[in-house]
Order: sequence, then C-alpha cells, then structure tokens
Amino acid sequence: MHRHYRCRSMNNKMMLSLLSLSLAAATMSCKPKVDSSEPEAAKKITTTLAEVGLDKSAMNLSVSPCDDFYDFACGGWLESTPIPEDKSRYGRFTEIFERNEDKLHAILEGSSKNISDTSSEPQKLGRFYKSCMNEDHIETLGNQPLQSLLALTNELGKTQSIEQTLAAVHKVGVMVPFSVSPVPDFKDVTSMIMAIDQGGLGLPDKDYYSSSEKAPLRESYKKHISAMMTLAGKSTVSAAEMADTVLRLETKLANASKSRTELRDPTGVYNPMTKAELNAGNTNFNWNTYLDLLGAPESKKITIDAPSFFKDLAGLMTKNSLNEWKQYLEWHVVKTFAPMLSKNFVKLHFDFKKELSGISDIPKRWKRCVASTEASLGELLAQPFIEKMFSGDAKIAADEMVAEVSNAFKSLVNKLKWMSPGTKTKALDKLSKMEYLVGYPDVWKKYDFEVQANDYVGNVLGSWTYETKRELNKIGKPVDRSLWYMTPQTVNAYYHPLHNHMVFPAGILQSPFFNAKAHIPVNLGAIGMVVGHELTHGFDDKGSQFDGAGNLSNWWAESDRTEFEKRGQCMVDQFAKYESLPGHHLNGELTLGENIADSGGVKLAFKAYKAMTQKADVKKVADGFTEDQQFFISTGQAWCNKYREKEAKKRVLTDSHSPPRFRVNGTLSNLPEFKEAFECPAGAPMAPAQTCEIW
Repeated sequence: MHRHYRCRSMNNKMMLSLLSLSLAAATMSCKPKVDSSEPEAAKKITTTLAEVGLDKSAMNLSVSPCDDFYDFACGGWLESTPIPEDKSRYGRFTEIFERNEDKLHAILEGSSKNISDTSSEPQKLGRFYKSCMNEDHIETLGNQPLQSLLALTNELGKTQSIEQTLAAVHKVGVMVPFSVSPVPDFKDVTSMIMAIDQGGLGLPDKDYYSSSEKAPLRESYKKHISAMMTLAGKSTVSAAEMADTVLRLETKLANASKSRTELRDPTGVYNPMTKAELNAGNTNFNWNTYLDLLGAPESKKITIDAPSFFKDLAGLMTKNSLNEWKQYLEWHVVKTFAPMLSKNFVKLHFDFKKELSGISDIPKRWKRCVASTEASLGELLAQPFIEKMFSGDAKIAADEMVAEVSNAFKSLVNKLKWMSPGTKTKALDKLSKMEYLVGYPDVWKKYDFEVQANDYVGNVLGSWTYETKRELNKIGKPVDRSLWYMTPQTVNAYYHPLHNHMVFPAGILQSPFFNAKAHIPVNLGAIGMVVGHELTHGFDDKGSQFDGAGNLSNWWAESDRTEFEKRGQCMVDQFAKYESLPGHHLNGELTLGENIADSGGVKLAFKAYKAMTQKADVKKVADGFTEDQQFFISTGQAWCNKYREKEAKKRVLTDSHSPPRFRVNGTLSNLPEFKEAFECPAGAPMAPAQTCEIW
C-alpha cells in the first residue's frame, strides 16, 4: 500500500483491511504527489524498508502519520521493547551504545591478559580494567580506601582552614560546593581564563529541595546519607545528625543557586572580575590562599556564573560552623567514591539511584568497569575502538554529509524573508568560520599517571588528580579549538559556541544512524538530522549570541533580534503545552535551544538529502513509502525511546531536551516538508493551523 494517507475519510479498520493490497491498487486510491524536483529520467524501483535501512516492525501502521507520527514510526518498537532492568531509559541511541560497549569490553578483556609492561601506556587499559574487575580484593579492603580520603577533611577546624580543605578535596576531583575550570574568555576567545561555577548539591536539581512532591525523596536522601556514613565508620547517632546537617546546608545552597534556565543565558553566566574583586567582601574565605593551594595558574580574568550564589556562599561560610562544613565535605567524598568500594557501599549507592530513576538491577560488573576505564583513560581506549569501528571510508562519507548540511544552511539563510541583508552577511560569516571535527581528534591525550593492577581506588584517584591538574594548567594558555570534550566512542555529538565547532564522535557514526553505504534519505533522516541539529545550535537562542570567532557579541540588527525572539517565544509556548506525564508540563524556556536545534536540524538534513539525490537516476520506493517519507520515518525511528516514570519526572526538571515524542511530533508538525510528504490535511494534529519557524 502506498501510504500517503491523504484519504482521511478511511478509518483505521478500513486501512488495516487494505494493507494486503498490491502497490498498484493502493496507489489508485491514494495517489502520490509527483516530485517535480526529480529528474525526468529518474527510474522508480520497489524495495523494502529493511533494504533501505528502516525497521518496519518498529512502526504502528494502524496509526495515521498525520495524527501521531511518533507512534506511527515507533509504536511497534514501544510495544515490543522492554526497558532493561539495569536502565532508567532505553532507545535507539542505547542500542548503538550497547554495541559499542561490547566492542570496548572485548578490547579491555584482551588488554587485561597482557599487563606485564608497566611502562606501556596501552597496557594501562588492561591494568585499570583488571583492578576494577578484582572484586575479591576490593571486598577485603572494605572501607579502608576511604580513610586516606576522609583524612583530607578530618583536620578542618583543627589544624586546617576551609581554604586548605577545599583545595585538598578539589585536587582529587570532588568539586563542591563550587568548581574551578578553564574556559575561553567569552569576550576574547583566544585565551583561557578561570571559571568558578556554583554547585554542591547531592540531589539532581535545586527544585528537589523545595518541591512538596519531592518531600518523601528528601527523607530518603537523609536515610541514605545516614546509612552510608554509618558504613563509613560513624556511629548511628552521629550519622543521623550528619544527614540532617548535610540536607540543611544543601537546601541553603539550592536556594542560593541559579535555575537551569538561568544558567542557559550566556550574558548572565559571564561575570568577569579580578582576583581582588573576587576577594572583596569575603572575610571568611580567602580566595588567594585557596587558589594558591589548589595550584591554579594566574588568570587575567576570573568569571563566575552566579554572583548571588557566591555572595550567599560567603554568608554561609560565616553562619555555618566549620564542623558543619566538615560533615558536608565528608559526605561528598564518601558519595563520590562509594561506587568504587566494597559491595555494601555499591549497594547503598545503587539503592538511592533506584529511588531517583526507577532502575531495578545494578549493571553487571563488567559494564561498570568498562565505563570507569573509559572515564579515566577515554582516548587511550578510543584508539583500538577506532581501528575496529570507524573506517577511512566512513570518515570521508561523514565529512561529505556535514559539508552538504552546511551548504543547506547557507541556502536557507539567503532565502530568509524576516532577516535583513546585514544580519544575513554576519550569519554566513559565522557559518564560514565554523569547524567540523569528525570521528576522532588529530592528537591523542596522554595519561601520565601510574596504574596498578590491584588498586582500583588508587587508579581512579590518580586519574582524577591528574585530570584536575591537566585542566587547571590550561588557564592562561591559548585556546585550542581542536580540543574534544567527548571521547570518540561516545554516542553523542555537540556544538561548542566558544570554539564555534561541531564534534561528531565515531561512536555515533554507526548503524542504524549512519552507514557509509546506506540509502541517502535514511542516512540523512537519522545522522543528517543530528548534524543539522548541532549546526543549528550555533544559531539557537544561546549560540546566536556568539560570533564567528566564538566571542560573546551581538551581531544582530535590533529588529532582526526582536523578530528572532518573537519566533522563539512561539516555540516556548508550543512546547510548554506538552505534558511528559499527566500534570508534568515541559519547560518551554529550558528546552528552547534544543527545540530550535531539532527544528533546524531536520529542515537542514532534508534539504541536504534533496541536494545529494538531485541527480539520482533511480528513486527507491520501500514498502510503498517514497524517499521523502523514508527520510521522516528515519528521523522518527532515531528517537524511539522509553523512560521509567521516575526518570521521566526527573528529566522534566533537569533536561534541556524535550522528551523524544515531542522532539518528533512537535518538530515535524512545524515543517511544511513533512505535511507535503504525507499529504496531511490542514488541521490534522501533525498539520496544525499555527506553526513555529525560526530557521
């Protein structure tokens, strides 16, 4: 059946009865539109969805694509796919992750059998992984590895100042109640300056400390702290008192913190000052002393993301005793290292994670050890992964696709009716300066710290200490635009506004998202959409505030910016109407940047697919679906995903991405290309009268 679904007087039962009809008969009842952009000589051949790289079993063909495209594309998958007991969510991204994980597992199992050469950097992989897998040895140690870590906080208020203690715990990677890191200067991205950012919460978001709905979870958190600290050696009474202290102090930090929506504002999080200005008014905390002890290089500027938070923090350091701060820091040390300790610590840590996300089973030991090895030796592990999983042909094909998506944006900007010529010129200048990092970095990181085969906590500690020092040493240095913030095996991608570059790791450039030999509409509907998404981030509500060099700079004509924000508000209002769960509406402002990127991403990918197939002499019709329809089915199936209820509730508060159903339906319902592909009548759910469009 040729599924254009224009004949909407046909009910679902009648549609089902016609599914067995031949292609020719079905086409007579619902004739496809002729694509005038196809060359006259283009030959149509029939094939199957499986042959072009789509999953017919994932679909729900009883639903009209014009009513609920997400269910149409993913309904079969949603019905037949359970969430694994060790996961809070599961989707197409997870399927790729698990295949990559299996490859990494095989690499590490092989590496762990050859660890005799302690001077060999590749053999560090085997030693690290083996130390994590050695459960018997970890069990014999009990809470012993914690003792040296807790010694970092034991002397606070006795022989150590708050500055000394914070510097000590920050050096080993426990960055609370604030963090210090390098960042390109927002107004001069040629140099790295110091950024000091708010933090220090044990619960996922500041709202968890005030919401009445989260009151039971706060009680669970206190019990969790108490149980964990008892296991660490505290008496039952002192552990319970400590839990009260920690929750009380974290609540004050939460009240002082900016919201996630506020943290999306580049102008609000860039507050440059000198060290003297940072110190001003801080009678109870000496930043000079702390930064010297931390070993942070001099920075010509220091930027803080939340001035009000640090003002309140200074007050808390005066009002709250050093003993209270000691208990708070002890808890965060234990919380951070608990997953690396004996089974009783691991179980307690997991039990509270279960409270947050609804996971039933802890992931298998080897999975946790693969993740831990990757976190500590990521680019070392990437090298054998790349050899096995990312060929030269794949990189060439990916580069070509990225270039075509970029050309599509150039064409789109030139045709915009609402943007003035001057702003268009600057937008295109930014596009021309955007860089694309595909597959893996040109230069691999070094990991110059010792790794022992029988000291898991020591290896993690060595890794975090080394990484903290490496990061701090970037302060005051020139910016390196080739820097990667993800490992090449990661199933993700990103755009960095201060570097004005997009990064597409080899980990996501895998089937079914990407195959160098796959059908172009299917490739572009999946990974092409991801490429367009990241490119559009350079021009979303946040990225559009940075110029081609990466500087925070207003390159917009005032009237154009006003129109851009008006169009953005349309999208804020649209997505705020959606409910992730009954009574849990999306935050249209928090998700705005991702919604803009999704909308632009699909549009750019569609244009790129059209350009890449313009001269094709063959058009494939797969199980009755045209190439345009295949493109959108590929987009929809890329987001087939399920969440546990607790995880879904958490993400409404914390995730800047909309849930997958609305990333698909909300985005595609705004696109004329989608309505045309499926011939949706005006007023259908996927063809509403009012739509939102920016790019």
